[in-house]
Amino acid sequence: MKRSHFISLLLLATAFTACSERASQPDRETVDYYVGNPLGLPITPSADGTFAEISPNVKVYGAIFSAESCSYDEERGLIVVPNRGVPQNVRANDGWISLLNSDGSVHTARWIGIQNPAARDYLSPQLVLNEPFGSHITNGILYLADRDGDTGPDDPGVGVIRMFDMRTGEPVGEVIVEGSPWLNDLAVADDGTIYTTQSGDFGQDPDPDSWRVWKISPGGEVSIFLQNEPLHIPNGIDFDLYGNIVVVNFGNNEVMTFTQEGELLKTEYAVQPGGDGIAIMADGTKYVSSVTQGGISRIRDGEPAELIAENIPNGASLCYDSGAHQLVVPMNPNNGLAFVPLDE
Repeated sequence: MKRSHFISLLLLATAFTACSERASQPDRETVDYYVGNPLGLPITPSADGTFAEISPNVKVYGAIFSAESCSYDEERGLIVVPNRGVPQNVRANDGWISLLNSDGSVHTARWIGIQNPAARDYLSPQLVLNEPFGSHITNGILYLADRDGDTGPDDPGVGVIRMFDMRTGEPVGEVIVEGSPWLNDLAVADDGTIYTTQSGDFGQDPDPDSWRVWKISPGGEVSIFLQNEPLHIPNGIDFDLYGNIVVVNFGNNEVMTFTQEGELLKTEYAVQPGGDGIAIMADGTKYVSSVTQGGISRIRDGEPAELIAENIPNGASLCYDSGAHQLVVPMNPNNGLAFVPLDE
């Protein structure tokens, strides 16, 4: 969960390389925005559109790097995985999106973000994707909790919601959340209203005012929806069957349901603290991952929570793959995904 930092030598070397790449192409012309091909050749789309898929007797696994969340694309039947790349203070604009099949094999290694960071400025429209955390697909739009800044000690971070067209992969808007240094998870209603968590301080003497849930209206108006207790390092967020907002605390094992007016309706309890992601089924069953203790809690109305999976290392913001009836759990620095079949 906490962002790690590379050694100073790597930082300087990478920054020098990025600057050199830009300096060597001062007169480069802009090119039309494009996304990466599925596995096959050519890797980068060619001007004449020729493409040959990888042969069906070959399966490829991998393509995941520092993934914090995933979403399931019902239309394509694919798992959409944002990769954070390296931290902002090493190299900015290094994130990308992978598409995976339900068996974990790679469909498209790099869909959004096939270009290296130095080349993204020359796209039309430009691509910015720094360190995406939470993800959510609503009405054909991929929403990502990203951030700008934090490239050095004198460059404060700021949370940004970025939006991409799921058909073309093109950026279609962004909302800067002034006052938030970074955002974690998000959920998006059918009307485009966004709720996003600011996990805030994790330290020995944290500031509870840094624990927030932000609300962004369909028109882009940003406001604080929840702040301070009962939030305790809020992380995962989703909607229940009635449109209420369900928030998972990282700092304890509480799973709280709020009305759209911010009234606390009920508090449920996962088996383990350290809650990260949440997925809510059509029957109201909730699944919650613990990034610190590695379990997946199943919470059914009126019943004690139970563990259905254990010891998943760094299990982050899970998603539900309805095509295969399974949970998909990014394992953050372990650079992989865990798959948990559901038997009920």
